[in-house]
Amino acid sequence: MLNIPRILELKTVLASLKATISAFKETCLRQGKTLPKFVKIVEVGPRDGLQNEKEIVPTQEKIDFINRLSNCGLQTIEATAFVSPKWVPQMGDNFEVYTKINKRPGVNYTALVPNTKGLETAIKAGVKEVAVFGAASETFTKKNINCTIKESLGRFKEVVDEAKKHDIRIRGYVSCVMGCPYEGDVAPQKVDEVAGELFSMGCYEVSLGDTIGVGTPEKTHALMSNIRSVPVENVAVHFHDTYDKAIENILIALSYGVSVVDSSVAGLGGCPYAKKAAGNVCTENVLLALQELGISHGVDLRQLSETGNHISRILKRDSQSLLE
Repeated sequence: MLNIPRILELKTVLASLKATISAFKETCLRQGKTLPKFVKIVEVGPRDGLQNEKEIVPTQEKIDFINRLSNCGLQTIEATAFVSPKWVPQMGDNFEVYTKINKRPGVNYTALVPNTKGLETAIKAGVKEVAVFGAASETFTKKNINCTIKESLGRFKEVVDEAKKHDIRIRGYVSCVMGCPYEGDVAPQKVDEVAGELFSMGCYEVSLGDTIGVGTPEKTHALMSNIRSVPVENVAVHFHDTYDKAIENILIALSYGVSVVDSSVAGLGGCPYAKKAAGNVCTENVLLALQELGISHGVDLRQLSETGNHISRILKRDSQSLLE
């Protein structure tokens, strides 16, 4: 049965998105800004998405979900997290999931690790790339991983050094880049400092995360203009759509030369330590925006949308995709 109100809502939002993109294109043209020709999508649905869904997905369904994503043309899929099931029960089957998914040639399957213990398990599972996650907020860092920012960077250095010994690539995350649920606004200079430390220790790419979705175009301008410690080609952005600003913020980041975007199919997930945070920006909507801008991404949007609808049915939730 057709959900007419939902269809009308999607058409309205999609029309608004297209108008926003049209205005953005005019601004870029007027200011002489060149956008990237290709944007890499880092699909975080299986990890960052599922870990904050109330419904715990059965292991075989997770494996099937990732295998479906592998067939969509994505270059990078964040498959799981080697964390304690006590703190993140949704990721308690990390080893089984990672070892049983079909590794499609040309697809990079990453995993989050909080410490050397998690890295050890990831190595046993055959992981070729891991991610470490920090924050630009002292209070968030304390509540999230129970240490100071300085202490967290020391821990990450241990993980990075050990990973290098096994020829494992390392990606870094910086959370709370535009606001903290405990401290409020976060200084862009602090974000740059933490991002620079991660890059210097060996993270090939640093993803800047608006964990609670308080970013605005103005804040994004301020953030991007202050990122000086990491080359723009090594910067990714990771926005949450709490106040429906994620796509606008991504557009601003693109205008600064960013060409890597983290997103979650169907808009799954959020942050378990930021209870009011809405889901991650929806991958399908990011791809729609890129297509409107004439930017290549290499992803089969229709097939990805079907995968998003599939996992949404399993979770008994609505997909956030605007795809008609």
